[in-house]
Amino acid sequence: MLLKEYRICMPLTVEEYRIGQLYMISKHSHEQSDRGEGVEVVQNEPFEDPAHGQGQFTEKRVYLNSKLPSWARAVVPNIFYVTEKAWNYYPYTITEYTCSFLPKFSIHIETKYEDNKGSNDNIFSDSENKDQEREVCFVDIAYDEIPERYYKESEDLRYFKSEKTSRGMLQEGWRDTQEPIMCSYKLVTVKFEVWGLQTRVEQFVHKVVRDVLLLGHRQAFAWVDEWIDMNLDDVREYEKSMHEQTNIKVCHEQQEHSTNSPSLDDIEIHDKVST
Repeated sequence: MLLKEYRICMPLTVEEYRIGQLYMISKHSHEQSDRGEGVEVVQNEPFEDPAHGQGQFTEKRVYLNSKLPSWARAVVPNIFYVTEKAWNYYPYTITEYTCSFLPKFSIHIETKYEDNKGSNDNIFSDSENKDQEREVCFVDIAYDEIPERYYKESEDLRYFKSEKTSRGMLQEGWRDTQEPIMCSYKLVTVKFEVWGLQTRVEQFVHKVVRDVLLLGHRQAFAWVDEWIDMNLDDVREYEKSMHEQTNIKVCHEQQEHSTNSPSLDDIEIHDKVST
């Protein structure tokens, strides 16, 4: 098990980010489905917890076919996906990722949001993992390097300025001077309990998680002018519309993939040619 605490500051308030996060996730999932990385929404409904009160539960299937080599896609064209379950009691959320193909693999993310610049060292004092050794990692949405394939000039926060809020063009050291400012605190536990591979895989997964967090938070602010005038009802309606459109795309892509996938005979021929 490898545990890290990520702290991602935003030039927003916690209440503003509640809308921005929902908008960003819905739009990002829809965009990803255009590239064959479909996100199917299985459930999205109100949920009440005895300890945390009223919240929202979502379950999604994140299809990863496009990330697999061609021979693997032929073997598992429709059933390889990661299950995401999330319990949102904003400003506190829990998210879990599991994969049926890898029963010893899981990601657990506990998130809390506060209106500060990442200065609360005891925010997870009530967590089950509070006594576990962890590394604290600050993620800078403007100046941390993002993978080239994700870079968009319009989302470069060093040069972006919001027309509606006048915030932006974040300068070096912006976290010390920015008002308003809030922080996403994320306690991320990665488990891959396979001897000989555990350390390497857990470190790799944390690298992927960090990249995803960086991209998502960059986009949430880069799209601020699209969602800043929304209220919770507005963004829930947008979320519902995007989920419906995304599910249609994903189902269509999965059907196409199933129809066009090579057979096991094709794999055997390919293997023979390769050898």
